[in-house]
Amino acid sequence: MATLSKKNTVTGQTLMTGKECTVSFFPSKEKGIRFFVQGNETSILANPLNVVSTDNCTVLGSGEVRVMLVEHFMAACAFSGVTSLDVCMSIPEMPILDGSSLKWFEMFQKAGITEENYGESIEISEPITYSDNKTTLVVIPSDEFKITYCINFDHPDLKNRWLSFDLSSDKNNIIEARTFGYLKDLEKFHQMGLALGANGKNTVGLTEDGYTTELRSQYEPIKHKILDLIGDLYLTGINPFRLKAHIIAKDAGHKSHVELAKKFTNIVY
Repeated sequence: MATLSKKNTVTGQTLMTGKECTVSFFPSKEKGIRFFVQGNETSILANPLNVVSTDNCTVLGSGEVRVMLVEHFMAACAFSGVTSLDVCMSIPEMPILDGSSLKWFEMFQKAGITEENYGESIEISEPITYSDNKTTLVVIPSDEFKITYCINFDHPDLKNRWLSFDLSSDKNNIIEARTFGYLKDLEKFHQMGLALGANGKNTVGLTEDGYTTELRSQYEPIKHKILDLIGDLYLTGINPFRLKAHIIAKDAGHKSHVELAKKFTNIVY
């Protein structure tokens, strides 16, 4: 099992509520990523069966306890090979930090990891599929891990755009890809009490013909979708990078990612 070599603490603003959250990370000898919220004794295991909402982000829950926006952190765990960790939060939403997995990944590297590897490869014996209306997700047996993601947004750069990532690609382009959204929708989200922590440093705003900030790499929003998929799949406790499979996603999102993770868990285990 791979965990942190020592305790670490991170404080930052949250995306949805705009509040400050302090997160302490404790090395663990138990397999799995467990979340604790201050004032509650209940722990929530990172598991697709514990997902209670995917409306605007991936939310884990147990009883009345909730933990919001876990996907970027889970993706950093996958990239770092972390399998065991206790995550203690001051409020029930993970900080957005820079909008990607980069700061979490850097924290892991700075703290040190007891064992850095993704584990033995896992062969997929048959295709795994999920579809709903326009959304399609397929896991196809392959000689090596690969993700191909397609989005079709109302934006000149993001119409029917396909992008692939495998372990020979530059992983930093995925790790540092920030969350995004349409600038025209921001006021509506604010009226709903959402995206109160969104700003030009942690969110890429999509305008009619461009972006509100300079992209870190070409097609950064699609790379962030790949990041989300990796984080959501790692809720299974099985690192996606171990899969000898080609994962193809078209017009997908957190809901379909999690539904695929549930199917994936049943077949792989």
